Amino acid sequence: MTLDIPDIVRRRAVSRGPAGEAWLTALPGLVRDLAEEWDLELGATLTGGTEGLVVAASLADGLPAVLKLNFPGADPSLGELRALRAGGGRGYAQLYRHDEAREAVLLERLGPQLHELGWPLDAQLQAICATLKLAWRPLADSDGFIDGAGKAKALAEYIETAWRDLDHPCPERTIAAALAFAEARGRAFDPELAVLAHGDAHAWNTLQAPGDGPERFRFVDPDGLFIEPAYDLAIPMREWSQPLLAGDPLALGQARCQRLAELTGLDPEPIWQWGLIERTSTGLACLQLGLDGGEMLAVANAWAGA
Repeated sequence: MTLDIPDIVRRRAVSRGPAGEAWLTALPGLVRDLAEEWDLELGATLTGGTEGLVVAASLADGLPAVLKLNFPGADPSLGELRALRAGGGRGYAQLYRHDEAREAVLLERLGPQLHELGWPLDAQLQAICATLKLAWRPLADSDGFIDGAGKAKALAEYIETAWRDLDHPCPERTIAAALAFAEARGRAFDPELAVLAHGDAHAWNTLQAPGDGPERFRFVDPDGLFIEPAYDLAIPMREWSQPLLAGDPLALGQARCQRLAELTGLDPEPIWQWGLIERTSTGLACLQLGLDGGEMLAVANAWAGA
């Protein structure tokens, strides 16, 4: 079986060392075995995924689906699987089958990604926020999901290490601001205010679903976090760098933050703080993967001067 593996997936797998390379080698057999066991007819490899391979499929009754195989060890806490289970199709794609050992899930096949629709930015923000409000749900406790304090700590550690390893690709004041905000968000974690959050709610993970109204989109590829809702809004703060760089990045960023707060009824301060953290960490991650993280970091630099 020949698989057309997207370049970003191949590069991210290789970056994981021998385990990732072994996974790439084993993929054709793994996909074939799952197709036989789950009685699937396979279609084309789908683009857009960055955490594993996604292949179009059809169930035995003709129902369209997608088969997703994560990188080995990419989700050790099974946050994606457990978030999809908890979602039950409300705000998230429906989960049909799963195999924990092989880190594979079979999901309903949704429509195009939000970013493909050509909508104005504000309309995309509205769609993401409406879908988040459907997807957020309280939990009695963390239930094994990474919590807000743990996420803030992990991002701070990554930012410090990556900045050093990349030989300081952005000003130290940007790193200092991101670390200060991470400390603040870690201290602010309150399990009474936390929800099950998606963790990566951008326009590529927001797919069109049948119907109208607030349920016209559903999320895929959740990280699954037990954290304040504001964290999910850091992702649309992180994306769409060019519109911010076309003018005053600070003023335009603050306006976007205020708009996200209005759409969700949340306090803008934690949105702003998580947004800078995410811009900094993701910009550094892009550089480590050989991608262009310059625009993301340029906006972070402007925000850090606020």
